[in-house]
Amino acid sequence: MGRQLGRRTTDGGRSHQVIAPLNPRHSGTWRSPNCTSPMRKISTNIQWSNKQTVMKKQFVLCCIAFVAIAPFCFGQANPAKSGKSAANDATITNLEKSAWEAFKNKQTDAFKALLSKDFCAVYADGIKNLDAEVAEMAKTDLGDYSFADVKVVFPHPKVAVITYKATQHSTSGGQDMSGTFNCGSVWVQQGGKWLGALHTESKVQ
Repeated sequence: MGRQLGRRTTDGGRSHQVIAPLNPRHSGTWRSPNCTSPMRKISTNIQWSNKQTVMKKQFVLCCIAFVAIAPFCFGQANPAKSGKSAANDATITNLEKSAWEAFKNKQTDAFKALLSKDFCAVYADGIKNLDAEVAEMAKTDLGDYSFADVKVVFPHPKVAVITYKATQHSTSGGQDMSGTFNCGSVWVQQGGKWLGALHTESKVQ
C-alpha cells in the first residue's frame, strides 16, 4: 500500500516507532491544490482539437449538401439545354429589341404577345402592370434608340436576365423623355415560349 512514514514516540521511558502509511495518491510529492496536471492539460487540448475537427467536418458537409441540393431548388438537376428550352444571349437580346420595336410602332397585339400576363414594369413614377404599360405605349412617341453594354445571364435555364444602357429620343404626353437609361428585363419560359415578366428603367444622371 505504498511507502510508509516512521516517527518515534516515548511510552514510559521506552521509545518505539509508529508507522503511518503514506497516501499513495500523493506519491510522496506535495502538490498545490490549484496545480493542473500536465496530463490533464494534454487531455483538454486533445478534446478541444477534436471539437474543432468535428466542427470543420460539419461545415464541409454543410457546404457539400448545399451544392448537392442547389439544382433541386429550381425543380430539376442538370436540366437539358436542348430543344425549345435552349436559349442563348442572342435569343434574349432579340426578344428585348422586338418588344422595343412593337412599343415604338404601337403594335399592341405584338407587344402583348411578347409579355407575360403577370408582367410588371418599375419606373420612377410607379409600378405598372401589362394594361398600364399598353396604355403608356399609346401616349408615347418613341423615336430612334440604341442599346449598349448588353449582358445576358441565365440563373436558370428557363429564366434570363438582360441588362443594358438604352439611349432614346422620345416624348410621353407631350413631355420630353429623351436620355440614356439603365435598363433591365427578366424573361421566363412558359409553355415553351419566352415571355417578358419584368422591365425596369432608371435614367442616367
